Amino acid sequence: MRHAKATGQEPNAELTDEGLRQAERLAEKLAVHSIAYIVSSPWKRALQTAAPFARAASQHIHTDERLQERVLSTRHLENWMKVLERTYTDENFAEEGGESSRNATTRGIAVLEECWSRPEQSAAVITHGNILSLLLRHYESSFGYEEWRLLTNPDVYVLERQRGEHGPPSIRRIWTD
Repeated sequence: MRHAKATGQEPNAELTDEGLRQAERLAEKLAVHSIAYIVSSPWKRALQTAAPFARAASQHIHTDERLQERVLSTRHLENWMKVLERTYTDENFAEEGGESSRNATTRGIAVLEECWSRPEQSAAVITHGNILSLLLRHYESSFGYEEWRLLTNPDVYVLERQRGEHGPPSIRRIWTD
């Protein structure tokens, strides 16, 4: 899932007042899913999004740096949207100091694979918009830049596959705001 509405893009950006309310609504919606394991980006907005449903489910939030948002560049990019769009058509492209889509996808997929190999029956993975879109794209190649633009804060997709299966999961969006 993608975090709720935040005050900015930096790692310490917090949720807005609306984002805090969204996180509470998200906790209510997720209650029916019996989530047994929660792993989140260590960035503040992701942790704040996870906190209400972790409390409601009496679960600990595990953090994993591999779920943090991808950095497009260490330079200020006036045309960052064009750069981001290019990363969906050229998975190996990276701006100065930035991370390619291929590398960002690889680290995110590693987290998902570890979740599927855990003994718990269900897990919640809280991350950021670009990483979420790359994870979905890994399993559904038609998910690209335009689909990323349509993501909301928060946004929630359920990826399901049968225990022991290693093929692509079924994917369905469950968040509507």
